[in-house]
Amino acid sequence: MTRGNEKKNILTYAGLTKLENELQELKVVKRKEVAQKIKEAREQGDLSENAEYDAARDEQRDIEARIEELEKILKNVEVVDEDEIDTDKISVGCKVTVYDLEFDEEVEFHIVGSTEANSLRNKISNESPVGLALIGKKKGDMAVVETPSGTAEYKVLQIERV
Repeated sequence: MTRGNEKKNILTYAGLTKLENELQELKVVKRKEVAQKIKEAREQGDLSENAEYDAARDEQRDIEARIEELEKILKNVEVVDEDEIDTDKISVGCKVTVYDLEFDEEVEFHIVGSTEANSLRNKISNESPVGLALIGKKKGDMAVVETPSGTAEYKVLQIERV
């Protein structure tokens, strides 16, 4: 993939802040902690059978991989300004209340970029089937979503800024 065609990572300000804080924590705190663990393990002598050394090296590899991943995400980020969100139609950064026809209940979703998605917190990606079906809908519209378990239907009840 060429640089010009790289996918933008869509984030809210809260998501951007969270990733920036994690990156700072990894670079400033975690790197030093793991370096200290490696130093202490080396001082124990024979590294060939030193489980603490192996564990510390594994942790160091994981930290460096996450730092690289975060830097890649942050390098190509597009931040959604929640203050400029149009609440007439659903877009990234919205909090949406829908009525689920199948389960006869109201459900609340936060539409976020794929980097921030967390289904346990009802943060769904704009690229997910439900997110794609909801994007662009207005209050009162119906959204039909094809899922592996069948068709889900939602009626848009409310659109708010987060």
